[in-house]
Amino acid sequence: MSAHYPHPLIAREGWPFLFISVAVSLALTPAIGWWSAPLWLVALFVLQFFRDPPRAVPADANAVLSPADGRIVVVEKALDPYRNQEALKISVFMNVFNVHSNRSPVDGTVEKVEYHAGSFLNAALAKASLENERNAVLLATPDGTQITFVQIAGLVARRILCYTRAGDRLARGQRYGFIRFGSRVDVYLPLTATPCVAIGDKVSATCTILAKLA
Repeated sequence: MSAHYPHPLIAREGWPFLFISVAVSLALTPAIGWWSAPLWLVALFVLQFFRDPPRAVPADANAVLSPADGRIVVVEKALDPYRNQEALKISVFMNVFNVHSNRSPVDGTVEKVEYHAGSFLNAALAKASLENERNAVLLATPDGTQITFVQIAGLVARRILCYTRAGDRLARGQRYGFIRFGSRVDVYLPLTATPCVAIGDKVSATCTILAKLA
């Protein structure tokens, strides 16, 4: 895995979908004329869904950055099921109009990656954290702070992509995965962390600070 993903304007995961949607639209437009408009709308949706713009990384070394674009649906004390310890849980819900590339919230070394098969409930529901298909990255920062961030498939999402593995080093804002078509990311932090967001807040991957580490 390269140290830094180049952040093209269109995510690499989207090129096959974009090529197919545009090719079908181009092929059928001469034959059906204006009736091809829905096909071009689909191509436009694919283009916006797989956009992957570069993001500026905040300078604050103690900041925990949002791993995804979306809306905050959880800020609470909860059990980190992957470490079996109490934690501050912050969850970001992504709808189909958000950027869906996932980026590391902190600098650190990946200790473990755990994939769990599961259901495809609405990702905004609380039980989605434990029942839906999900992929957890357990990471330790340079000072030993343990953080867990979990990609969770949603009602429409059917593919979680994770490009990191145990032993990899991630930098804040580094792209490490992608979830196709609507989903959620849970972040579990030490109880000493101070949240900087509230339920309902809109956040942007890398740009938004979710919390500050003690």
